[in-house]
Amino acid sequence: MEGKSTKSELDSKEKIAKSLRDVDHELIVMSGKGGVGKSTVAANLAASFTSRGYEVGLVDCDMHGPSIPKLLGVRGEELTAKDEDSKIIPIVTDFGLNVVSLDLILPENDSPVIWRGPIKMMTIQQFLGDVDWGSLDYLIFDLPPGTGDEPLSVAQLIPDPDGTIIVTTPQDVALQTIRRAVNFARKVDLKVIGLIENMSGFVCPHCGEKVDIFSSGGGEALSEELGIQFLGSIPVDPEVVESGEEGRPFSLDEDLKVSSSFDQIVDGVEDSIEAISGGGN
Repeated sequence: MEGKSTKSELDSKEKIAKSLRDVDHELIVMSGKGGVGKSTVAANLAASFTSRGYEVGLVDCDMHGPSIPKLLGVRGEELTAKDEDSKIIPIVTDFGLNVVSLDLILPENDSPVIWRGPIKMMTIQQFLGDVDWGSLDYLIFDLPPGTGDEPLSVAQLIPDPDGTIIVTTPQDVALQTIRRAVNFARKVDLKVIGLIENMSGFVCPHCGEKVDIFSSGGGEALSEELGIQFLGSIPVDPEVVESGEEGRPFSLDEDLKVSSSFDQIVDGVEDSIEAISGGGN
């Protein structure tokens, strides 16, 4: 039997609802397993929306492997508050994206986070209720792999999320876990906006030939099987790796071919959110 919410939990939810009252849309980016490039997708989705003129925030909810600051070029900066009684101020990238991550609090870059579930949930509560998010068009959440404490906490704490975007790679071992992620979303009444297939074929920069290193097309086939939207695929591209290492989102570089592919994915996400907001199915 599900227990009743405690007064502390109710107070926390009320605080979060108040903190996020001026946020129009909340999007959750998750995956069934690690190593599929989920954080890269979340960072570039947030950067792309920012480049389109939206006010955007990005919450790094991966407590044990926070990588968002590295991908966005803000690692080494520190979260602060105006004074002891003020809310935390997000770090703002040079292109205007608001970012919060545990990596911006840790004393050293290689400091391990050895936490159990309750502490991780309290931290997520702080990221939602104690941060001055202000007025945003989109608040995007980058979750750790799987369906454990952090995804459950975010799904339960956000007042009215628009839904989740699930990231996979084409090989069977990744696709098998997607069913769990989709079923998780459905069990917690979280709408699945769509599926993105990352690392979908490598196009040789010299001859233009495509090689399916990790197979391809599995994500699209699985989307059809599960009855969810296939948002698109992202090819294997050395420029993606290089941009992540340099803290420069590839989606902001219009000269990259992979940027064009990703732009179509963002169009699909934007159209889906508009349909949801307008009462579409």
